[in-house]
Amino acid sequence: MAKPSLAYLFTAFVFLSVSTSSAQPPNPPLSDTFLSCLTQHANSSTPHSNIVFDNTNPNFTTVLPNYIARLNTPLTPKPLLIVTVLQESHVQATVICAKSTNVQLRIRSGGHDYEGLSYVSQNPFILLDMFNLHRITVDVKNEVAMGQASATLGEVYYRIWDSSKVHGFPASVCPIVAVGGHISGGGYGNMLRKYGLSVDNVIDAQIVDVKGNLLNRQTMGDDLFWAIRGGRVASFGVVVLFTIKIVPVPETVAPTTDDRLFMRLLLAPSGKTVRASVMALFLGEANEVLPILEKEFPLLGLKKVNCTEAHWIDSVAWFNDDQGSKNGAKPETLLVRQLNYVSEKKI
Repeated sequence: MAKPSLAYLFTAFVFLSVSTSSAQPPNPPLSDTFLSCLTQHANSSTPHSNIVFDNTNPNFTTVLPNYIARLNTPLTPKPLLIVTVLQESHVQATVICAKSTNVQLRIRSGGHDYEGLSYVSQNPFILLDMFNLHRITVDVKNEVAMGQASATLGEVYYRIWDSSKVHGFPASVCPIVAVGGHISGGGYGNMLRKYGLSVDNVIDAQIVDVKGNLLNRQTMGDDLFWAIRGGRVASFGVVVLFTIKIVPVPETVAPTTDDRLFMRLLLAPSGKTVRASVMALFLGEANEVLPILEKEFPLLGLKKVNCTEAHWIDSVAWFNDDQGSKNGAKPETLLVRQLNYVSEKKI
């Protein structure tokens, strides 16, 4: 009976040895691994610890909800890290390092995203926050402007107007939407009948691809340039900047079928009935639009007193908040970024 006992002890000893020899040291925290990778790949003098936050950092709970349009509850999945990039090389390094750590990346330009696709995921993820990239330059002579991904439409409108009173850009009536998300989704606005969608006026772009390369229209090729104009850029890379064609507008417009005329029909409950309101923008003077509407929409009974003539930039404020505009809202209000949007407007 002694032999089976020895064999059992020998087998147990072998298993114990294998178990001991396979023990590994604990993996370093993701933040340490990511910071090390970022330092290696980002061409920047900025301490990278200043732009990367995990949930132990006090800034984490401040930065995360600043640009969230809807999903912000204790049960909402939170990112493992937030990277608040300051320049293009940070974006390139973030893409490379997220890929090397095998963690999903979510890209937030303005956060005006009711589906939460830019800041929520059911899988572990890193949030690439672009809010620092909002530089805008305007070249009136060549009728072009360049806007970084997180520049809001309000900021774009204001910078164009500040450079020229007779130019604008066809995009949304909501000034707090950022360039990156709006243009990558097509860009619907109240000058579309005259100038088409926002994407119809994009002439170049800068995008970081999955390998961390910074590409422009020439280097990315026609297919990718076509795809990022309406096909959601995040499906193909990280947009850093769009170059857009600014369009001529009259110095005064009447925000009240000519291709200068855009009309919106708004339906709302009013007691036991429904109220229909018509809001319109006409790229011209009130005296021009009155005979057009009298002929084509006589039931509206439009009078000149119903029209407001203003600079194009003021019409943007009028559409966004007509009460504020009537009380004398200034174009500078378009530069105000609305933080913690979800706490102010319930969905």
